[in-house]
Amino acid sequence: MSPPPASSNPKARKNSTAEPSFADLGVPKDLVATLERNGIMSPFEIQAATIPDALAGKDVLGRAPTGSGKTLAFGLPMVANLKAAKPRHPTGLILSPTRELAEQIRRDLDPLAKARDLAVLSVYGGVGFGNQLKGLRNGDDLIVATPGRLVDLIQQGEIFLDKVSSVVVDEADRMADMGFLPVVKDILDLTNSKRQTVMFSATLGKEVQVLTDRYQTNPVTHTVGSAEPDLSQVSHRFIKADATSKVAITAHVVNNAGPSIVFCRTRHGSDRLARQLANAGIKTAVIHGNRSQNQRDAALRSFTQGKADALVATDVAARGIHVDGVACVVHFDPPAERADYVHRSGRTARAGASGEVVSLINASQQRDAKKLQKQLSLAQDLEETPDIDFEAFQAESRKRSLRRTEVAKKKGGGKSRNAKGGSGGKSRDRGRAKSKDTKTSSAGSRSGTPGRSGDSSPQSKSSSTASRNSTSASKPHSRDSTGSEETKPSERPVRRSSSVLKKGTKKRKPSRRSGDGDERGRSAKPKSGSRSGPKSSTAGAAKPKSQKRKPGAKATTGKPSASGRPTTSKAAGGKAKAGKAKATKRSGKPRPPKRKKASGKSRKSG
Repeated sequence: MSPPPASSNPKARKNSTAEPSFADLGVPKDLVATLERNGIMSPFEIQAATIPDALAGKDVLGRAPTGSGKTLAFGLPMVANLKAAKPRHPTGLILSPTRELAEQIRRDLDPLAKARDLAVLSVYGGVGFGNQLKGLRNGDDLIVATPGRLVDLIQQGEIFLDKVSSVVVDEADRMADMGFLPVVKDILDLTNSKRQTVMFSATLGKEVQVLTDRYQTNPVTHTVGSAEPDLSQVSHRFIKADATSKVAITAHVVNNAGPSIVFCRTRHGSDRLARQLANAGIKTAVIHGNRSQNQRDAALRSFTQGKADALVATDVAARGIHVDGVACVVHFDPPAERADYVHRSGRTARAGASGEVVSLINASQQRDAKKLQKQLSLAQDLEETPDIDFEAFQAESRKRSLRRTEVAKKKGGGKSRNAKGGSGGKSRDRGRAKSKDTKTSSAGSRSGTPGRSGDSSPQSKSSSTASRNSTSASKPHSRDSTGSEETKPSERPVRRSSSVLKKGTKKRKPSRRSGDGDERGRSAKPKSGSRSGPKSSTAGAAKPKSQKRKPGAKATTGKPSASGRPTTSKAAGGKAKAGKAKATKRSGKPRPPKRKKASGKSRKSG
């Protein structure tokens, strides 16, 4: 965070009440020294307005646009007043709508907490419980959490909120948009009744007012700036671009502008554009709903550290990701709504800096672009497609793509087919291996080495079904159109009463299936009272359809002849004898349908 511009007259600044120092606001000296070591010398407007009331222990309701310095506005007073915690009983809680924002808050407050010998822990979904449980059991004092994962930990009995004396709800309007308000209410009901409650929001709508009326006592309201990001320092450009020129124009803009965030409408489109920009020589990182949390963290870290020139993202990055120093925002796929355009564009020109916003418009989108310009009072003309040698650009991109493919083949070509499981043919045989015990065979195939990306060998029907079941259990359920696409099952809002946070929920009944999760063991089990014949040689083979045999047709006995084929015999009167029926049963093939008249011998079960 860069400090605001200093006054040219030092004396005037010292006597000015509009630009006080952090010490003037009542911030303790050790925290002021920590801020100065990190290059933060003067408070922003929202910080100067809210810090004195928050330090005094009052409930605060602040409205300020994204990127205005809200983290220190609520973080400094909380760290200054926070008491040490006991294991699983934190004393401070900050609720965040997104994982990225929760992690950024933790990073910003961590140096301040260490100055006071306190520990800050971020709690969010998409990652394992290990480090989070370790922090809670060690007695971390301040928890920065997303609602979904926090509910999970409460239900597991790993965290208790009765000692929480200070609560912050950050981006309350965003919580409402994502459907988290019912869960937020349940969480606040579990905190100490004498807590201090601070809320920050970009807008103060009806949903935020509900939280204020229920959980705040005589709150002091501070309003700073507009309800939307300030785009006055942004230059807006609208460029004509068809499908063949959009990638080249994007690469050209990023090369000229510097660190850029490129917005796409879909996750698949984001991945494709990232590959195309990489082939054009642009270092890229990708963030969207199908990426794991570790991948998203790595992508954001790569971009903030300058290792990636462009961050390609869906609308998940429009709100909830705070990165300073973004020079340009490219709307590769123009947003459908005015609000989406504003929040996307608000990723640049932060903290008083300037920025550029470029929208690529095809022929079918020109009408909507003019409507958007009218709503935002933008008078920019639609620029013609820039003079770029697109054929040479595409040819060079294809060469780079081929080189990248060849390098990848040299590094890891053929390894996946020969790794542990052997080649594709061996994998196929392994799925159809003979076994005396069908259950043991199916369990063995499940516990084998999973197929890798380079392994194209077909799997047996049952193993692919088990794989689909395990994949669907861990796959995030998300959307493309809004930032809430990033909500995985552990963070999906729970629309239930506060009873969802209590332990004692009913356990699932154990499955009736066999322990290995495969259905073939049941089909191989002989029926009671019948003679158990030899096992089927093919574990996953489908049963043949039963067909009616015409009178006089030949019936198989199940005994192989010298040539290896089953022998046949013609029964008297075209009827199959009982012995033949038994042989058919032993061979694993279905019995022929019952006939109206038996051949004089009753059919026995063996």
